[in-house]
Amino acid sequence: MTSAVPSSLAEKRRILQLETLYDLGVALHAHLPEQELVDELIQKVCTILDPAAAVVVTRRGYGGARALAGVGWIDGPPPAEQFLDDPLWRELLASGQSLALTGGTLAGRAYESLLATPLAYRGVYLGYMAFLDKEERGGASSGFTSEDRRFLESVAALAAVALDSARQMEELEVERERLEEENRALKGDLVRKVGAGRIVAQAAPMRSALNLVERVAPRGVSVVLRGESGTGKELVAKLLHLESGRSGPLVAVNCAAIPETLLESELFGIEGGVATGVVARRGKFELAGGGTLFLDEIGDLSPSVQVKLLRALQEREVVRVGSQTAVPVDVRLVAATHRDLEALVAEGTFREDLYYRLKGVEIQLPPLRDRREDIPLLVRHFTEIFCQREAIAAPRFHSESLELLLEHDYPGNVRELQNLVEAALSLADREIRPELLRSLLGQAAEQAGPQALDLGTLEQRHIGRVLRMTAGNKTRAARLLGIDRRTLQRKGF
Repeated sequence: MTSAVPSSLAEKRRILQLETLYDLGVALHAHLPEQELVDELIQKVCTILDPAAAVVVTRRGYGGARALAGVGWIDGPPPAEQFLDDPLWRELLASGQSLALTGGTLAGRAYESLLATPLAYRGVYLGYMAFLDKEERGGASSGFTSEDRRFLESVAALAAVALDSARQMEELEVERERLEEENRALKGDLVRKVGAGRIVAQAAPMRSALNLVERVAPRGVSVVLRGESGTGKELVAKLLHLESGRSGPLVAVNCAAIPETLLESELFGIEGGVATGVVARRGKFELAGGGTLFLDEIGDLSPSVQVKLLRALQEREVVRVGSQTAVPVDVRLVAATHRDLEALVAEGTFREDLYYRLKGVEIQLPPLRDRREDIPLLVRHFTEIFCQREAIAAPRFHSESLELLLEHDYPGNVRELQNLVEAALSLADREIRPELLRSLLGQAAEQAGPQALDLGTLEQRHIGRVLRMTAGNKTRAARLLGIDRRTLQRKGF
């Protein structure tokens, strides 16, 4: 397997090998992605071994192919899986060391001589390297030497460490991104800016609704926002418009706040001279051209206005009151209601054809009682806005006051919480006491004496409050309580 080499040439080759090992060590520890790492590996080794063909293949922990680099293969190397299915890989796994073979095939390519070594680190086999038919620079073909084998084993030792390090770095990066996302959620950074307002959304139900908003916003489909009064339907409509990419304005109409006699002209416009002193003006459909028309409380539309709205949506044109001329319009419609449209359709007070025309995508906004973990974030948010606007120092909330806020059911939802916080900030001095909140909530303001409750009962009640605040998320509740999850389970939760 060896041939006589003049000492001066052997010394030069030895120096070249050492320089290559040094360069390779530097390259392999540069935190490259795995594919770039194996590309660098095969290039450096081929400069020393001069093979007619070579391959470096790595696999995942569960056995699937991960990276592949090959040279000297007609039409490129076969798929990585073919190299991992080859008998050579099984021989390397069985022996656990480098192999020098003569006469055979690797992944369908014949060879006269082959030198291969596994890539293993701490008992884990990450892949292998194989070099076929060494070619001398003078053109003659010869086999690989024992010196070549020792060199390749040294390279494999370096490469295996580098591969393991690269994979650990990749796992750490994935974990870092996951922790950053979790940290943003825990700190309440999941706040969407919408014009002058913001949508606070850490609780899963609200985040799901906003994720749906992001998916449908760029599309032209009509959207119906469902939810109780005060859940933030108008803010979500603004978010839909801002993320839609439409160049026109957002125009909002509260259908319940405008008398039926005026709503038609408000929506579709009116011609001048229809009545004494009437001046021609465009309706909201025309004003929203190229943008979004938000119809709040759509369930309160009268039957006559429903008919004209359906026509406007179907024909994409409106006719002003007192006119016979149709005006083309280009609007994206977003409707909102707190009423049960299906029940209104069944009663015959809401047109079924209009219902299905409006119902492109429905987004349900959860009531505040179903997203209690957002309450502390909303309190902080409303406090910052109010105190900045009024140029006052923010008073602190007594811990019992926060518990009262967490326990209240908020029939008026976020709007009620905002009004409550602003009222408390206006009336408080340096601290918002529970007595003040009880009076604002309409509860009895009487001061109850100390209750005959043992420490265990108080602890159980406090844990129950925190669990309600986190919507039943035990991991998050344990973190807020300063205990681990197992302790929480031992306490019966």
